[in-house]
Amino acid sequence: MTKFLPLGGANEIGANSYYLNINGTGIILDCGMHPQKTGLDALPKFNLLKDKPLDYVLISHAHQDHLNALPFLIKEFPYLRIVTTPQTRAIAELTLNNSISILSKQVTDESFEIYSREEVDLLIQSIDYKAYNEKFDITGYKSSNGKSITAEFYDAGHVLGSAGMLIEHDDRKLFFTGDVNLSSQSIMNGASLPSSKVNTLILECTYGATDSSLLNNWEDETNRLISSINKIFNNGGSVLIPVFSFGKMQEMLMTIYLQMEKGKLTKADIYTGGIGTKINRVYDYNRYVVNRNEKELILHDIPVISYYDIKSTEDFFKYPCIVLASSGMMIESTMSYILAKRWLKQKNSAIFTVGYMDDQTPGYLIANSKKGDKIKLTESDDEIIVKCTIKNFRFSAHSKREELISIVKSLKPENVVLIHGDPEAINWVGSAIIKSRKEIKVHSAVNGKEISFA
Repeated sequence: MTKFLPLGGANEIGANSYYLNINGTGIILDCGMHPQKTGLDALPKFNLLKDKPLDYVLISHAHQDHLNALPFLIKEFPYLRIVTTPQTRAIAELTLNNSISILSKQVTDESFEIYSREEVDLLIQSIDYKAYNEKFDITGYKSSNGKSITAEFYDAGHVLGSAGMLIEHDDRKLFFTGDVNLSSQSIMNGASLPSSKVNTLILECTYGATDSSLLNNWEDETNRLISSINKIFNNGGSVLIPVFSFGKMQEMLMTIYLQMEKGKLTKADIYTGGIGTKINRVYDYNRYVVNRNEKELILHDIPVISYYDIKSTEDFFKYPCIVLASSGMMIESTMSYILAKRWLKQKNSAIFTVGYMDDQTPGYLIANSKKGDKIKLTESDDEIIVKCTIKNFRFSAHSKREELISIVKSLKPENVVLIHGDPEAINWVGSAIIKSRKEIKVHSAVNGKEISFA
């Protein structure tokens, strides 16, 4: 008997964490923090784990909403064994240490104890890592029947080190997609999937509500972006592109540089900074051991300027340039947020968004604004009249909704559990599965509500 209990991220995108009990062996899939919440509200519901068997934590990738609650979990349950891909382990060391300073600025509740750098260092040392397609055993301390459970990571195509997870037990197979992308990006190639049928599929639904006709392929969207940047450059303006430090930073840097080298994009200074430049090195180090494009191109060798070396924001407008600044959703106090407030007042320049925006973020507000609008990025900010050009692009690191359905068709599961999406996204995916395969039992996961499988 397998029991599945969402601790967070079931009918939302954030604080992703899911508990599996397989014949008395306890496995936690991911352990993230909610990016739009603070303090205890940002954590998965660890109280649901009380009196349950706990043996392993498997982390699909190192994005905040899948990883950053791990130190809090391990502080409470220090005996848990952690397994990731080697790339996720390397990036987790950077992102968890970086999150300490971010949390210290966000959290004002003294009862919420932020983890230390020493605790992160010890946690990273305790992580075991397995390469893609390297089967490993999971042995539960309280396993009821002594039968073996094996796990195996599959390249999820989302970001470097991202993994889907195949868990086998009692001649049954469960596959957890993590954040999955079947299509190639500039660096990452599309995901790989198990070659045989599974019994249970735990499926992310990020783009379930998005009409795929609105999502160009990477090449077509690149052409649209380059054409738009050239127009801004021709008017003497500069372009701000908010990006996530991990994943989108590397993909957009590669995309822009290659287009400049091909002569399709006017050459100009590129500004980056922060932890993203450190993550570039991890991408470079692993370029021959993962399935990626442009293996010979070294990100760290691309000529960029650190935006931290700029004395005044006015320097960005002396000559046309491109600034890749984190965070991707322009969260308050981040570099992209700080720069956006200046960019919005610059009539010849532009803010180009390139990915998902939570509707509660300043990034969402900016992305849905146009010239002449009056907006307040936060309640404490002054009203700003939008003078710059705003344009939105979709460089997706997630599968389109038809691709999600193709995963179901390929793996032929008996049960599908839908997670990691807003209600509209989950409803579309669930409805599409039922229409195409009526014999499949579809579950819309709910945080705190247990689901059982034979």
